[in-house]
Amino acid sequence: MNNLEKSRHRKPVLSTLILWLSVLTVSAQTTTLHPVASNDCGVDGKQPFLVKGDNYTMPDEIGGSVTARTCNFGGTVIYAFDRMDIQADYQLEVVYLSDSERRQRIVADGNEVQSPVVLEKGKEQRYRIDLPKKAFAYGQLVLVFEVLKGPNALVSELNLYSSNPKKPVPFEGDQKLALSHTQSYQVDTTVNAEEHLPVYTAIPYSVPGVYDPVLSLNGTWQFNPSPEAGFQNREAEAGGWYPIIVPGQWSMQGFKVDSAGFGGYLTTFTLPADWKGKQVKLRFDGVSSECTVWLNGKEIGTHMGGMTAFELDATPALQPGVNRLALKVRSESLADMLGSLTQYAAHQLGGITRKVTLFAVPDVHISDIRIVTDLDEKYKDADLKVYLAVTNSGKETEKNIAARLSIAGLPVVLDRQIPSLAPGETWNGWLTGTVRDPQKWDNEHPYLYTMKIELENGDHTAEQIEKRFGFREVQIEGNRLLVNGKPVKLRGVCRHEAHPLTGRVMTPELERKDVELYRAANCNFIRTSHYPPCEELLQVCDELGMFVEVEAPVCWIGHHANENWKTLDYQDSKYYPYVLQANMETIHFYRNHPSVIFWSIANESYWNKEFAQVEVYVKKADPTRPHTFHDQAYGGFNNQGSTAPITNIHYPGPDGYKVAAKSERPMVYGEYCHLNVYNRSELVTDPGVRSDWALALSPTWDNMYKTDGVLGGSIWSGIDDIFQMPNGDAVGYGPWGPIDGWRRPKPEYWDMKKIYSPVRVHTAQLSPAKELTVALENRYTYTDFSELQIHWKYGEEQGISFASIRPGENGQIRIPIENPDKANELYLSFTDPRGFVADEYIIPVGKQVQNELLELQPVATQLKKTNDVYRITGKNFSCEVSRTTGQILSLKQGKQEVLNGGPWLMALPLNGGGCYPNHNANTPLFNDICTEWKPAEIDAIKDGDDVIVSVKGSYKEFEGSYKLIINAGGKLSVSYSFDALADVNPRQWGLVFEAPATFDKTFWRRDGLWSVYPDDHISRPVGEAELFYSGLPSHLNPRVEPSWSWSLDYNELGSNDFRSTRRNIWYAGLTDHAGNKVTAVSDGKQHWRSWLEKDRIRFLVADFVTAGNEMFLGSYYAPFRKPLKKGDTIGGTVMLYVE
Repeated sequence: MNNLEKSRHRKPVLSTLILWLSVLTVSAQTTTLHPVASNDCGVDGKQPFLVKGDNYTMPDEIGGSVTARTCNFGGTVIYAFDRMDIQADYQLEVVYLSDSERRQRIVADGNEVQSPVVLEKGKEQRYRIDLPKKAFAYGQLVLVFEVLKGPNALVSELNLYSSNPKKPVPFEGDQKLALSHTQSYQVDTTVNAEEHLPVYTAIPYSVPGVYDPVLSLNGTWQFNPSPEAGFQNREAEAGGWYPIIVPGQWSMQGFKVDSAGFGGYLTTFTLPADWKGKQVKLRFDGVSSECTVWLNGKEIGTHMGGMTAFELDATPALQPGVNRLALKVRSESLADMLGSLTQYAAHQLGGITRKVTLFAVPDVHISDIRIVTDLDEKYKDADLKVYLAVTNSGKETEKNIAARLSIAGLPVVLDRQIPSLAPGETWNGWLTGTVRDPQKWDNEHPYLYTMKIELENGDHTAEQIEKRFGFREVQIEGNRLLVNGKPVKLRGVCRHEAHPLTGRVMTPELERKDVELYRAANCNFIRTSHYPPCEELLQVCDELGMFVEVEAPVCWIGHHANENWKTLDYQDSKYYPYVLQANMETIHFYRNHPSVIFWSIANESYWNKEFAQVEVYVKKADPTRPHTFHDQAYGGFNNQGSTAPITNIHYPGPDGYKVAAKSERPMVYGEYCHLNVYNRSELVTDPGVRSDWALALSPTWDNMYKTDGVLGGSIWSGIDDIFQMPNGDAVGYGPWGPIDGWRRPKPEYWDMKKIYSPVRVHTAQLSPAKELTVALENRYTYTDFSELQIHWKYGEEQGISFASIRPGENGQIRIPIENPDKANELYLSFTDPRGFVADEYIIPVGKQVQNELLELQPVATQLKKTNDVYRITGKNFSCEVSRTTGQILSLKQGKQEVLNGGPWLMALPLNGGGCYPNHNANTPLFNDICTEWKPAEIDAIKDGDDVIVSVKGSYKEFEGSYKLIINAGGKLSVSYSFDALADVNPRQWGLVFEAPATFDKTFWRRDGLWSVYPDDHISRPVGEAELFYSGLPSHLNPRVEPSWSWSLDYNELGSNDFRSTRRNIWYAGLTDHAGNKVTAVSDGKQHWRSWLEKDRIRFLVADFVTAGNEMFLGSYYAPFRKPLKKGDTIGGTVMLYVE
């Protein structure tokens, strides 16, 4: 049994164990709930929230109440509620009365809110269900009753209660119709995608007679937030014009432009003299999000769409020498709204946000290149097909044109003669040939070739183009996606372009850093949510080996996360010319990158006829790759009929793989298992909550990996989406990432690396022997273990092992040991052939004596009673226990006070914090011990060498007793047992003690979920942590990049490292600078947490810990919850050593 499995089996002391289906928040336990909606099911006029289902009345002989005998029934029965309060708590009451045995469940947003129940014939069954906030996260609740066994699903009565008395409203009209019917659409399949593809001229490697055909216009421009009309015709004047960096967002540089207004940009450049007589193109990789461009006062083009590139012909407006380039740019536009771009980032994205390039080409030049590599049936040889467009932009008809293609390192030369080209004419054609057994490109062996295309015009070379490319082929076979004939599993993240100081503007160095970080964490896939990335990212993915889904900048069309759709009609055809444009620009600009294995038409949008028509264009624009569409009608799978060849589901819950297994198409989890974000109060209090995320991701990924229909998925998300504005505001969509905006790994990064690892070691423990045998599993797609470097270390012995295990198979390594008795741990590391360590393990060998502490020997202990205290003394030992409260006032070893408070009972309820994920919330700490302690009985007796203090009493929330056993040798034992006085769903329970503030270092040894962690990880199995680390500034400036690791960050409770929960301790404690210490001694089943509480240190020794109250992960964490009902008992024994 591994540590993850063990954590499922650790039981608290309970008189009654009840597993609830949903997470009960602290507010739900104490808040009055008001009736806000009802459906008398089966009665016309009294079921306003019914979307799908027929009416029926049970015959009298079935029995039951009058309201229960009327019902709705169907294969699925659907109810929908709009305008829910996402901050409120909701409870669902549902009544069933069945005429035969049935088995059914309730699903909301793709997840169960009621697990399968059996309906008995003639029995009226009533349930109250606390709805997880995820079910109505965007203000809408859609309940789907699904039949699992029996003729159909049925519902007799449905009532909704809320902490907010405001009533939700029903869905109406087309909105209601869209939920109840999956529609197929008649679309025009004869459309010509070529007419909608933009022109992206091939940027030349060389043009004879031109020293450098490429000129970057990046750098310092002039900017005016509200320029006067006609500014493009004048030089930038001193008043109102300011320097600005391009590429860059104006908002991140301290400028504000009215949301309906345009900002002005001006710059000048000198045209190289040797460009005379050439055609000159001006390319913007991104201008957010609508612009007009002038060159020397002449308008040369406009563009809408901030995340896609566009190209303009600068030739007619150029002049020799100095040229003046001007733009007016608006941030908020139709494109911005349809991409939800400003809303997502919570600030203006306006500006020239990606690189600007000017380049020269000859009159006859290559205006389009499309590279296709089709592999044969054995995936050995390749048919290379290169589509070329050659354009004559000159004034004369050109003849004797030829194109020649060669590939460095391969004996391949392809030629094509081109007929004469009249002025303004473009020739299109293919260069084709067979390439014998080239190296293939895949993410684990990203082999790239360099293609050179030379355009000959008569007896001279007109231009040369160089392109890096890879031989690879993407196919769909049944419900699997094949790359080079191998079914792939996508271990991915969703990635935003984000940096705290530059917003959505990235540097090539950051693009490379991100891919390196994800690859080192065993990711093999990036979804570019929710727009295409800078091209530099894909160049790095090609080079380093990373599959990519490139998403068009279309987001939340129809989805109420974008509140515009609460009043606008998402099916209105006027929005879709831009949707088509965005998809065509995305596909055509990025199509030659082998890393791109499929496209995404849109994120979390509602499928309809217009999207179905766009899909026709997408298929024709690139027949070499599939595409997907990220459905989001009401959280389920494909509930509006998307016909995308790769189907998609977001946040499918723990059993999502079972749905995928039935799919006839590959299913990708477009977003899944997002990190803890909504439970902000818990996160700011206890960073250790982050390490519990693995409890959700690990079993989910295992099921995904083992299920053919699951293509894989992308964790939401890859990076924190937080921006530090120049005025001091922190805005953004939320701290979702396993890395923060500064690219520092957070605790979840290591969990992701371990769970996504293609190396699995299945040997959990070994016995000392001359040969150690370790069982391995290879989860690579293309890499044999013989390509890995496997290093081992056992005490002073070390070496390299060899294993030939093919992808998807199991095997063993055997390690010879000369001195088995000289160590008790075997360390293994596995280095990927691309140069990074894919995984590390430590396997215990024999008895783990390092987990045990020497037991303190008992000594004679004295008890003296006064009116106020019990004084317990011994040699160099004294302890005072209050006779009023039953708690420790002071415990000293020699003259040093070690404890000065406790024990207090803590039964900390789950508490999400009740806020949006956005970063602009002032989140309170939540760290309360039980309140209103009232002791009823306190007594102390001497028992042999010990003193026993017995205490009975009650808190507001619990009543019970504890027993202190104190020995002057430094041993303190506290046994406790308390009964709940009210229902509570705790995150942690145990006993809290206090120590002086000088005890500002914590130490521990524990069983980790993983055997190896980085040295600075909060969950490392062995370590020490400072309350506050020296050398850090006294105030953390969010606009200054930290030079230290994430674990050293701090708030008023201490550093992240000091105040994180450590699960499964063998021992943990506090020490001061003089070496005095208090140690909690355990058996690997208790847990530790410490923090600064005003002027002293508090620590918790917990007998129960569960994951935090992240509402989107409630169903994953349900097996680890232990909700208490009134009368349930909690308890345990805490052992402390004081030295």
